[in-house]
Amino acid sequence: MSKKNAAWQQLIRNVPIVLSIILMPVGEVLADNNHYSDLLYQPNQSAFGKKFSEWSAEWWQYIISTPQNPNPLLDPTGGYCTLVQHGPVWFLGGTTAGPTGVTRTCTIPEGTALFFPLLNLADVNSTNQPVSELRAEIAGCMDAATGLSLVVDGQAIPSRQLRESRVRSVPFVAVFPPNGIPSIPPAPPGVYSPSVDDGFYVMLKPLSLGYHTLHFTGATPGCNYSPTSFHSDPFEQDITYNLTIVPVSLH
Repeated sequence: MSKKNAAWQQLIRNVPIVLSIILMPVGEVLADNNHYSDLLYQPNQSAFGKKFSEWSAEWWQYIISTPQNPNPLLDPTGGYCTLVQHGPVWFLGGTTAGPTGVTRTCTIPEGTALFFPLLNLADVNSTNQPVSELRAEIAGCMDAATGLSLVVDGQAIPSRQLRESRVRSVPFVAVFPPNGIPSIPPAPPGVYSPSVDDGFYVMLKPLSLGYHTLHFTGATPGCNYSPTSFHSDPFEQDITYNLTIVPVSLH
């Protein structure tokens, strides 16, 4: 793998890798699968006409194509959470804050589903790598995932359900704009394909009007595809979303 491709690997490792919501009082555990289904779309089903593998590709395109100021990934307060959002599904951004975590406050229109990763990693081709090699490079990081948790209004989703939420995206085109999210070392903006993602994703069904709190976490010790081609250091993230669901009038 070229030094240029290694630069993108470093960028993606430091981009939104784990969405986690800071632990709040846990309350009743959702051991009942029916109750779980009331809250979340299942990762093996289509939602709003698309599979999770398609939604995860769109999530990355949303993050990567947005300039770094403002970018939901670098949002310290939630002020950017409505940025370029539309349709029945909104994306919640990750963070580069690491284990220190971040708390965001957002207003969401009623009837909106929320799609976000607990832990994820993307691989962007900048040379001539095929999809199969890109997938293999990042698979080990997700194989080693730990600490996956999701708490919705004080109710914890069973960890076994979260382990089953792993999604491998369809191949997608990554468009890095001028002044996009930074890479280490700096790399030029441009169009890169194929790109792929691997991660643990959740889509919340539309929440009721009023106030809600999300709390989710995830981590990985990193991975090595080979001593010469790919290495990822450990990473983890922790995020709290304080949400207000507001009514929408079209009359």
